[in-house]
Amino acid sequence: MRAHHPEAVAEAAVRRRTRPLLRGRDRLLIIAADHPARGMLGVGDRPYAMADRAELLRRLRLALSRPGVDGVLASADILDDLLLLGALDDRLALGSMNRGGLAGAAFELDDRFTGHRPRDLARLGLDGGKLLLRIDPEDPGSLRTLHSAARAVDEMAGLRLPVFVEPFLCRRDTEGRLHTDLSAGAVTTSLAIASGLGGTSAYTWLKVPVTEPPDSMARVMESTTLPAVLLGGDPGPERDAQERAYEKWRGALRLPTVRGLVVGRTLLYPADGDVAGAVDTAASLL
Repeated sequence: MRAHHPEAVAEAAVRRRTRPLLRGRDRLLIIAADHPARGMLGVGDRPYAMADRAELLRRLRLALSRPGVDGVLASADILDDLLLLGALDDRLALGSMNRGGLAGAAFELDDRFTGHRPRDLARLGLDGGKLLLRIDPEDPGSLRTLHSAARAVDEMAGLRLPVFVEPFLCRRDTEGRLHTDLSAGAVTTSLAIASGLGGTSAYTWLKVPVTEPPDSMARVMESTTLPAVLLGGDPGPERDAQERAYEKWRGALRLPTVRGLVVGRTLLYPADGDVAGAVDTAASLL
């Protein structure tokens, strides 16, 4: 189909049955699958877990079929595949916008908008977008990303499309490796910066990590009135990593502005291989 009928992607987008962003329980469970476009293929101790596209799509279709799942966040190639497979009817489809900050690259924090543009999301009738905003005070690339992110927020607001902003404060170690700071002070500062992007915050949501320690989240979330969802991250290879993730989310989901979860690898590649079970457990937390 891709080789002979590339127009089928746009046709499938027109046929897709859409839905409101929030409905019923007023919470969101979104499955994230935009990691490969930034060269992030590993999960835990499996460096190429996400490299098999057919297997990734199989897991995504299974996750999207489970009750309580609202939709998917992915890069254009994966959303195109899911559209062709008819897997996005009555599901939210969120496009990942900046994937230029390739994992491990010297230019990682100059995170160019190489994915969906706001007008692409509108043209395909998608339901919103997501951008990654990592800030290192010592890296000039962060300023370019910050400026591009602000303009993207403006464009999304102009189209009345929600944009999920995922902010982090980061620093490089002596060997040049990038590390995110999940302390309460760093996450608070990143949320304050993200909340102020653009000429209006009317359509801005925040995609927020759970702090270390998790019991700091109540104080951190007092820094903004914007609606927020929790992100997952790499669960790690430890045997109890899955349960620890659920426990962190459970506490933070009690906070008044936290509206749900946007989680990928923890649910798509659980250590026991039970995707349906992992997704159902996450849905039960909402």
